[in-house]
Amino acid sequence: MSFQDDVIKAGGIVKKGGIILYPTDTIWGIGCDATNIKAVQRIYEIKKREDSKSMLILLDDAGKLSRYVREVPEIAWQLIEVSDAPLTIIYPGAKNLASSILGEDGSIGIRITSDPFCRELIKKTGVPLVSSSANISGAPSPAIFDEISCEIREIVDYIVNWRQDDQIRYKPSPIIKFENGGTFRIIRK
Repeated sequence: MSFQDDVIKAGGIVKKGGIILYPTDTIWGIGCDATNIKAVQRIYEIKKREDSKSMLILLDDAGKLSRYVREVPEIAWQLIEVSDAPLTIIYPGAKNLASSILGEDGSIGIRITSDPFCRELIKKTGVPLVSSSANISGAPSPAIFDEISCEIREIVDYIVNWRQDDQIRYKPSPIIKFENGGTFRIIRK
């Protein structure tokens, strides 16, 4: 299957409220339309994860941040610009997203993805993509496709072909959390 055919197939599933298994610029993830409440709930069920735990979203372009965050601190723009590796930033004041993926304080973790497949998928669907590790809650996060359990593979609606043979072990991204008032703290290095 060609790259574009894979994007089109995955995009159709996402737009219909389905769940995909896909590689990101860090680890393999389970994803859906981050604005679709039913699809997000299904990810919690698949992962056997408490829905009080937030999930992050991927965007293809930093210019879209204002669609999903009330205010982007100036330093966040600078961090995004200078970061040469994947970086997840948790912003206060999330908006226009399924409420169940937000933190208890109304925050949302967002990463501007550099992965070509993810970027193209988000661009084609026009929606932010949930990105949660492709594992049952508490199990190790899969760095490569072969580490994803059969249980996960069998329950999703579509498995992306892109990078299934890739043996490069990417790591989860660092996480920085901004608080109201502009202060921030490092959650994960």
